[in-house]
Amino acid sequence: MRHGKTVNHLGRTASHRAAMLANMASSLIVHKRITTTLAKAKALRKYVEPIITKGKDDSTNSRRVVFSYLQNKDSVKELFSIVAPKVGDRPGGYTRILKLTNRKGDNAEMAIMELVDFNEVVLNDKAAKTEVKKTRRGRTKSTKAVEAKDAPSEDVASA
Repeated sequence: MRHGKTVNHLGRTASHRAAMLANMASSLIVHKRITTTLAKAKALRKYVEPIITKGKDDSTNSRRVVFSYLQNKDSVKELFSIVAPKVGDRPGGYTRILKLTNRKGDNAEMAIMELVDFNEVVLNDKAAKTEVKKTRRGRTKSTKAVEAKDAPSEDVASA
């Protein structure tokens, strides 16, 4: 029984799992969006969120700690220079998991994992929605609507 076991082992040894999560985290930071299985995405979320939180504090120690997890200089540079300033005011929840259809070969549940503040489609939709909401309640009726009401009553009166 798995009582109290919180880590999803993903069918791998500890070293293989750590290497896989480090590679996936590096890819997520560099590309801002990756496609993977749902189980791996959920495991990656627990792995990468604390790393992004460390990225908010740009010090030598935090860079070394992040490098010890990621083992990739390019992704560490990307995290501290681009990702961390953009998520600096966010208190957590830096990633989003979107479910996809099942994979054709083995019917595995697939998902897209992305960094929240880097999805241009969602950000553009929010900007468009704020522009559309400029309506007033209790607006007076337009003159065409008033004329349309008056026109049939005149026809009835003349007949």
